Amino acid sequence: MRRLYSIWCYFWFVLLFLLLFPFFWLFLQRETWHPKAHYLNRLWGHLYFPICGLPISVEHRTQLSRNQTYVFCANHFSYLDIAVMGVVLPHYYAFIGKSQIAKVPLFGYMFRKLHIPVNRESKMERYRILQKAVAFLKQGRSVVIFPEGGIRSNNPPQLAPFKDGAFRMAIETQTPVVPVTFPHNWEILPDDGRLLFRHRRIRAVVHEPIPTAHLTIEDLEKLKDQTYAVIAEELARHFPKK
Repeated sequence: MRRLYSIWCYFWFVLLFLLLFPFFWLFLQRETWHPKAHYLNRLWGHLYFPICGLPISVEHRTQLSRNQTYVFCANHFSYLDIAVMGVVLPHYYAFIGKSQIAKVPLFGYMFRKLHIPVNRESKMERYRILQKAVAFLKQGRSVVIFPEGGIRSNNPPQLAPFKDGAFRMAIETQTPVVPVTFPHNWEILPDDGRLLFRHRRIRAVVHEPIPTAHLTIEDLEKLKDQTYAVIAEELARHFPKK
């Protein structure tokens, strides 16, 4: 049954994207139209998850301003996290993700034009991407990043150590950091090599912003540890025996 259900989910994933792709292509031809392409991403998610019987519940611990720029940092245990984020956050953001996503036919074209692919194995590439993300933040566009640096945890829901990039860009631009917790995505679509879906409700928690005003690079570890603690404590609340 999981295999049949997974075929259904992947079928609609592809079909909906193909139906919307002509509009994606149009809106990606001019940078001033990119927010419209970003809106299509949200529309795709709002169509896709109900069709697949995966309702999404979002708990906002505070009311975030849509006019404020943020660095959103989320745990990353499942490939489902990327798609869910587009439904969870109403903000216009650039997502920092691995360069392999940009190689996927059609979807990769949209990702390259709208988001920030990064080769995590290259130090020079990571530095260039950091500067690009900083430029987006200074222009008033939020950034979404998985501070674990990919799906790194060997034992979800235990977090892998966080990398510095998200917190360096937040301090450099004095942008608040917003932790985001996905408690159950790894159970719905586990990264176990089979990539089979399970049917259940998707939950997300958008936490209160952590201010970075007046922080310096010397405060980076403190900011990183504070963000880690918020997400880790939320995961522990959902999985007290893990």
